[in-house]
Amino acid sequence: MNRRNSLSDNLSAFILILCACLMSVQNVQAQMIDILLKGGHVIDPKNHIDSQMDVAIIEGKIFQVAPDISVKNVKKVIVVTGMYVTPGLIDMHVHAFQGTDLHSYIANGWDALPPDGFTFRAGVTTVVDAGSSGWRNFRLFKEQTIDRSQTRILAFLNIVGNGMVGRFEEQDVTDMNPVMTAYMINRLFPDILVGIKSAHYWGPDFTQVDRAVEAGNLANVPVMVDLGEHHPPLPIEELFMKHLRPGDIWTHTYANAPKDREVPVDENGKVKPFIFEAQKRGIIFDVGHGGGAFYFSQAIPSIQQGFIVDVISSDLHTGSMNSGMKDMANLLSKFMNMGLSVQDVILRATMNPAKVIKRPDLGNLSIGTIADVAVFSLRKGDFGFLDVSGKKLKGTQKLETELTIRAGKIVWDLNGIGAPVWDAKPQ
Repeated sequence: MNRRNSLSDNLSAFILILCACLMSVQNVQAQMIDILLKGGHVIDPKNHIDSQMDVAIIEGKIFQVAPDISVKNVKKVIVVTGMYVTPGLIDMHVHAFQGTDLHSYIANGWDALPPDGFTFRAGVTTVVDAGSSGWRNFRLFKEQTIDRSQTRILAFLNIVGNGMVGRFEEQDVTDMNPVMTAYMINRLFPDILVGIKSAHYWGPDFTQVDRAVEAGNLANVPVMVDLGEHHPPLPIEELFMKHLRPGDIWTHTYANAPKDREVPVDENGKVKPFIFEAQKRGIIFDVGHGGGAFYFSQAIPSIQQGFIVDVISSDLHTGSMNSGMKDMANLLSKFMNMGLSVQDVILRATMNPAKVIKRPDLGNLSIGTIADVAVFSLRKGDFGFLDVSGKKLKGTQKLETELTIRAGKIVWDLNGIGAPVWDAKPQ
């Protein structure tokens, strides 16, 4: 009798599960897809996707990534055949604390830029401000820029309390407070502040770096270091092996300023052996192109000898966008014409920076994540790419941003591929 009851209970449970599954399938089939990107070549390094796939978006989130998704129950189908579909790019080094302080050059100053005007047109949906503000003025940055932008803005907090107000202020060792910096990150804005920045220090030692690393230990976040302007230059081998931790970042990797900054490639065009050891140790190398920090004389020999940066970033500000950097799409194209594949550059502008800043929810097209998506055409032709010295590299391919989607909404559409066609009929 007990056995019959047990069999009956198991059968009833099986029927209930089967009914629930059938109802779930029916619900999925009945859901209206808001946007379906149809026929593109999806590159999603985190999910190991590198093939033709469709991408479905519902209510601002990735709903499905699969071959040949049905167009039934779709509000908007966007045909992207022959194009690359990627996660929205992450630009891990920008300066976005734009403002009107005439006495400041980056923090609330004119050299920084409001990101929405420069991100979406390049396929970027997330930026990380690289130390424009410190703990004293971050709230102003948040209220003035972060809270008013469509672009997702995260930030490295400067170890200097006032951030990048001026070069003299950045030398104030008494304003380098690890405790207050860590408190701001851990207790107040852990969802926005993802690291600490050390930059522009003239001192004859690693005091600023060490203060930043102390704060990094307290807050459990990485440190980004712009080491330069020292006379004589501080040894970067000591920086990598004795002061920085695995996961910390050296930016402006391909700069070339031998008078005040040691560089990876020596005078004979050889990558210094300790550079490879530092990368194996876990030091993260970031481009940070900027207006003065990218030279073909450093980048091309490095790539040819197997030393390739972990992250490609722009160092967006007024001095970079109108010089050799242009924008992130142009910068990725530059690296493709130096020998990297489209998969290589997308990796270094999506999954890699997301890992560095410990935000695994970003830089991928996983089901259920916020739908930040970029669509690129790959143009073939005769192109030129500049470094900061004005030297030109000739190239034959260039990425062009066709479409950018931020949180499920189209925010950039170069050729109207997501728009209805106009006709002259009366409305």
